[in-house]
Order: sequence, then C-alpha cells, then structure tokens
Amino acid sequence: MSNTLNNRNKHIVRDFWHTLDNAPAAQWPTAIETLHPDVVWHGHEPVGTLRGRQAFLENFWQPLLHAFPDLQRETFIFFGGESNGRIDGDISQDGKMWVTGTGNLHATFTHDYLGIPASGKRVSIRWGEFCRLEDEHITEVYFLLDLIDLMQQVGINVFPPAKGKDGLYPGPKARDGVLIDAADAAESRYSLEHIRRFIFDGLNSYDQDDLTSMGMADYFHPEVKWYGPGGIGACLSFKEFEDLHQQPWLIAYPDRSVQNLDALFAEGAYSGAPGWAGVKATHTGPYLDCPATGNKIDFNGLDWWKREGEQYVENWVFVDMVHLFKQFGVDLMERMREQV
Repeated sequence: MSNTLNNRNKHIVRDFWHTLDNAPAAQWPTAIETLHPDVVWHGHEPVGTLRGRQAFLENFWQPLLHAFPDLQRETFIFFGGESNGRIDGDISQDGKMWVTGTGNLHATFTHDYLGIPASGKRVSIRWGEFCRLEDEHITEVYFLLDLIDLMQQVGINVFPPAKGKDGLYPGPKARDGVLIDAADAAESRYSLEHIRRFIFDGLNSYDQDDLTSMGMADYFHPEVKWYGPGGIGACLSFKEFEDLHQQPWLIAYPDRSVQNLDALFAEGAYSGAPGWAGVKATHTGPYLDCPATGNKIDFNGLDWWKREGEQYVENWVFVDMVHLFKQFGVDLMERMREQV
C-alpha cells in the first residue's frame, strides 16, 4: 500500500466531510462533487441503497439536514488503507483503497426524521462511514446511523431493555484514533494480518456448542470495551461481552458465518470493515423479543477494532437493526409509529 496515496485519500475524505457539513444549501451541488457521478451509497434502512450524486443529496443529505439543521460532526476514529477482506485470501479480487470514520453527530432535533418525532432537544447520533476511492473520487460508501439509539433519546423503545449499557459510544480511551498522517507500515501490515486471523480463523471456527471453540479469549483483552448498537448496548469486559452479547447472539444464530467482506483494512493499531451481508445465518433461536423464525438472514454492519499487542482492547460495532428485524417480518419503524 502506498502511504502517499492513503494520505491523499484521507485528506480528500476529510475535506469532503468538512465542506459538506459547512456548506449552505445553495452550495450542496458543488460540495458533493467529490462523489463520483455514479457513486453507490449503501445506507441504513429505510433509506437503503442510493445511486448517483443527486440521489444521495435528495434522499439522504437534505432530509438529514432538515431534521438536524445545526448538525456538527465529531470524528474520533479516522484512518485508511488497502482492503483484503476476502475469506479465500484472493487479493486479486480486492486491493481497493478505503477511508473510514466514526463518531457522533451533535445537533438539535428540529424536525421529524424518518418518522422519528423531533424532540426539539440536543441529541448525539452515532454515525459510521466507509468510503472507497478511485482517482480522487469517492465511488462507493457504506454508511449507518444508529436509529435505535436515536429513538431511545426521544423516549421511544422498540426493544426490551438492553442487556448491555445503552447510550454509551465514546471514542478511544487513548484518544489516538484519528490518523491524519501515515502510520508505521509494518504495524499496519501486522494489524491487517491479525484482524484477518481473528475474523476468518477465530469467529468462523465456532462449533455451535462451546463459545471457547472460537478462541476469543486469545484475541479480546479481559477488560475489552465493546460498544454495541442501540438495543444491544455496551459490554465493558470480556465476561460481559460473552454473557450479555455473544451468548444470546449465538443462541439466535448458531450457524452464523462471516463471508467475503465489502472491505477489510488496517492502519497502525486500528482496523475496520463494512459488511452488507458480511455475515449470513439462520434465525433458529429467540433474539430480543422475537422468537425464532427459521429465516435465512444477512447482517449489515460496520466494525472498528483497536489492537494493543496481541489483543483487542476496544471494538465499536454497528448493526442495522431495522434491516435485521425486517428479515424476521418485524417492522421496527411501524412499531415506533404505534408508540408515537
């Protein structure tokens, strides 16, 4: 991977976000010129996948800014790299350049968003984004907002109380997650090798009976901080992670398997991956308040990991819960409207 190209891509994405966030409405068509004319933007349900600059502007950005007109972006993880996210290790089918970021959008909830009623109060919306770049243009984007967490902030609960801790999505404890300059190339390569072992050799080795079959204790620090999405919550130790998230998850989806990911890359001690249908499973056990359906399902999600030595000490996780439950035949947006 070229550090020069990676740094250039990071500056392109950083400048794009800054311009987009601060441009008045009249300048939005100019502000989105960093996007390729045929950009493919994969977003959260019920927005879904959008194609082209104008679709991005009209179907995502304008409605978001209408609902949150004073939006300010906080970014606490930001890095880039070359992807190698195939389970078969065929890098000839990969090798694309990506930049990613996550954090919180701080704003006043002024108008309804996707049917979620405006509170008129300040909210912090979890966001995560992965951008693929070619020839100084963003050609593909994977983006999620945590809509369940936003609902909770305005007093709407479409799920039973989370087993983990709701409302917790801080930045890295060491405050070292924004990598503006190039990280050490050797460390970046090792981080990519390490995360590949964790995902494809560790997570995919579950024997559908014993959690220890994955060897997660070798990869996660005993005091790992796992920041899950609204409805699941945060787990603040490896024991909490196993008891509050992993065990219920594997009861519901014992055959879940990581597939070829849309991207997997690392820089310095950080690694990240988007996966639309990056994990496939059969819903054969109860999850949250939904009994088993027997349906074949896909997970849309985003992940970022922070490594110290041979173990991960922090993990930030998005799952598109609206999309997940839609596959169970449960419309969480309709459930929300019934409460409203």
